[in-house]
Amino acid sequence: MTVQPQSEANRMELKFILEALLFTAQKPLTPAELREVLVKTAGEENADACAKSLRKVREPEVVAALESLQLEHETAARSYQLRCVAGAWQFVVQPAFAPWLKILLGVRVRPPRLSAAALETLAIVAYRQPMTRADIEQIRGVSVDGTMQTLLERGLVEQSGRAEVIGRPALYRTTPAFLEYLGLASLEGLPAADELRRIPIEKPEAPVTAEAGLATVAPGELQGAPSPATPAVPETSAT
Repeated sequence: MTVQPQSEANRMELKFILEALLFTAQKPLTPAELREVLVKTAGEENADACAKSLRKVREPEVVAALESLQLEHETAARSYQLRCVAGAWQFVVQPAFAPWLKILLGVRVRPPRLSAAALETLAIVAYRQPMTRADIEQIRGVSVDGTMQTLLERGLVEQSGRAEVIGRPALYRTTPAFLEYLGLASLEGLPAADELRRIPIEKPEAPVTAEAGLATVAPGELQGAPSPATPAVPETSAT
């Protein structure tokens, strides 16, 4: 069944409802969370016609309304703006007004800045994820154990599974906190870095197997492998 597009009046109403929600929210909200509020409101016993008409609003329509609202605020050049960071939307104050806000709200203690080594490692993970530590070390040419531990503790990278190679090492990828750290809506917002993406990484050879899908064979069964020596049996003297 084809869903009919909303009327212009409904789209305008949706946009202002989302604006009110974001102004009041204590944290960034995703389109899915905003849509959930619309659905729950429509299900209330005393919901009016406007609320009920937004029950079937889909996430793409929510995103379109948010983008329209974002453009309006940008055009108005207000002291705040609507931004999407790590897939969630929120109102933020323009950086130019930071000095006055610091006096009003105080300065929050922030973690120390990342070192050059940590930023380099983080960039490699961001552009080539998911990656193992060995992959990262091939590109950087140095051990990254300490650096990776820092990134894990800061919540900028996380384990995302295990590689299908010998030893099944852990794979790592960036987190939503990484997008927040850089103020990006998604990984598509990263600057172009084609050269970094083209750096070859040598993968370890797969285990030798007798047949595809079978476990690794014993060393003595490998083709060309020397046969294990037969232990000598000590002679017994006749009594």
